[in-house]
Amino acid sequence: MSTATKPNHIGRKISRIRELRGMKQEALAMELGISQQSVSLIEQSETIEDDKLEEVAKALGVTKEAIENFSEESVLNIMSNSFHDNSVLNGVLYNPTFNPIDKIMELVDENKKLYQELLKAEKEKNAYLEKLLNKK
Repeated sequence: MSTATKPNHIGRKISRIRELRGMKQEALAMELGISQQSVSLIEQSETIEDDKLEEVAKALGVTKEAIENFSEESVLNIMSNSFHDNSVLNGVLYNPTFNPIDKIMELVDENKKLYQELLKAEKEKNAYLEKLLNKK
């Protein structure tokens, strides 16, 4: 009995591409106009009709051929060969051009100013209320 997975399982390829794109089954279902359960069934299918595969590919932002030829090894090779110090992956800059501690200190200063303004407003309110009480 063999436990090896079949290399051309289209549903698994769709699932993996969806995951790599950071997309949930619900989002793909909405794109395709079907239920999440239907997406689950597609991802469990070894084969898919060409027209359905075209729709899924379009929703995932890839070509039908990209799904058919997808392999985990090629993705890892592409990533390892193209990801360097100043690279951007999924829109996140991993080598920021600013000092994060400076940004935190800016937020601390802003919070201090807001707290001082709030304290000043409370003091004014208390002074006004004392003034009203003294009149009576």
